[in-house]
Amino acid sequence: MASGGHHSDILIAGAIAAFTVDLLVYPLDTLKTRIQSPDYATLYTNTRTGTLNPGLFRGLYQGVGSVIVATLPSSGAFFTTYEHTKSILTRLNTTTSNTTIVPLPLLHATASSLAELVSCAILTPAEVIKQNAQMVSSGSPTNATLQTLSKFRSNPLALWRGYTALAGRNLPFTAMQFPMFERLKVAIREWRDARGKTRGGLVESAWITAVSAGSAGAVAAVVTTPIDVVKTRIMLGAVEHGAKPSEEGAVVDAQGKEATSVRGNGYRKKSGWQVGREIVDEKGFRGLWRGGALRGVWTFVGAGLYLGAYESGRVWLAARRGEVLDEEELV
Repeated sequence: MASGGHHSDILIAGAIAAFTVDLLVYPLDTLKTRIQSPDYATLYTNTRTGTLNPGLFRGLYQGVGSVIVATLPSSGAFFTTYEHTKSILTRLNTTTSNTTIVPLPLLHATASSLAELVSCAILTPAEVIKQNAQMVSSGSPTNATLQTLSKFRSNPLALWRGYTALAGRNLPFTAMQFPMFERLKVAIREWRDARGKTRGGLVESAWITAVSAGSAGAVAAVVTTPIDVVKTRIMLGAVEHGAKPSEEGAVVDAQGKEATSVRGNGYRKKSGWQVGREIVDEKGFRGLWRGGALRGVWTFVGAGLYLGAYESGRVWLAARRGEVLDEEELV
């Protein structure tokens, strides 16, 4: 069982890692959202010449505040759940002869999937706010986050529209990423040990973790791109579900003005499968892979920084107390 210091280290290191990644790679996330949006062609390209509209690259930090507020507790919840679940499963998975019953990749996938379900419950409202704020015109006089929040005033529960889609994307993503990450990290350490290149220390541990996490994350990100595209469409449509019908039966927003669907989707809640079919009908199967390359690059940088900063943070915090973390105690 981890000590109280280890518990606080997990929360603090997770918060530091999340904050670092949010600030550094958020612009790439904004670009990905805009590229995957159904309004991409009309809002961010010149319909006559096909060239990119400069507006695509404006307001790249719109909505970042909501994510920072929610990411800190959600990342703490993820890593706390992951660490404890992995610890419990590892103990149950080890026999008296010190052999394992279930393969470790399956154990890591189970622990990360459970942690993701907990994290998504906290993160979904911020993700909905963030993605809709990213689509607000950068020339708007009102703050993008506040403008987005106002649309959910009459139906706050619509902020959780997309939990299933977010979990549906993140579960296979983490189930692939963490086993690959754990195996890559061990393989790199073994390769360096065999050649006498291991020097130890915080810097070496950080870059090994960063490269392993970034590589595993990039592969998982590209593979799960179709789910991510569907999730983006569902969350961008959540604003429509934040509206309410007036006494006359018209759909109105929080200010009482009649609301119309700019995307032609209506206000009927659609399943992820239906949204996916619509994307294929509109753009073909290539439409399900929009933003895949950017998502891979963004995730390589983000996952590398995220887990690199997280693990380094835990090692540093433990060292300040005069403790040394074993390899088994780290992610």
